Amino acid sequence: MNHIKQTVLISLLASAIGVSAQSNSYDKLGMQAWMKGDYKTAVTQLEKADVKEPNNTNILKMLGYSYYQCGDFENAITTYSKFIALKPADYSAYYYRGKARLNVANDPKESLNEMRENFYLSAIRDFTKAIEIKGEEEDAQLFQNRALAYKDYGIYKSYKIRKSAERKACIELFNSSIADFNKILVTQPLRKDIISLIDYVKAQASSLK
Repeated sequence: MNHIKQTVLISLLASAIGVSAQSNSYDKLGMQAWMKGDYKTAVTQLEKADVKEPNNTNILKMLGYSYYQCGDFENAITTYSKFIALKPADYSAYYYRGKARLNVANDPKESLNEMRENFYLSAIRDFTKAIEIKGEEEDAQLFQNRALAYKDYGIYKSYKIRKSAERKACIELFNSSIADFNKILVTQPLRKDIISLIDYVKAQASSLK
């Protein structure tokens, strides 16, 4: 289990305890399903709880995470956005909203959607905000996901190159991806998966020069 997921689960468990102490039946049923990993049932119950208490951050955080685990990324984005409006300093919310946005951007169904580029840009902004909030307590998982977002966005843009300026912009995205991957190797130098990704991204950048 990565550090961010572990932190989120601990936080959500604390939230769940808070919900059980002062909740209605929807809260309790949603919490019970969430704790069992039955995220589909959790969504059903927590949606009802959210209708009754739309600004309850405990419910929103569990609901956003449940949507994400169910692969319902668009609702995860919407729910985490509501949560962030109420608790803007929670880095994990930006992290999971960023991951949800990146999943939407990479979904083949979005290939002809003019909003696809916005999802890439928004995902990068979310990961950047999460890194900013974490400050000195930097997490390799944050840099890895931002690096992947830069890589995927660069590949997406490379298919649409018409001018030299666009080629340069793609190379800059690939360089940003490599820079983030290299930050991981500072503390985890034996990560063969990261080394392979760096080689792959370098090859993508070289193909555009």
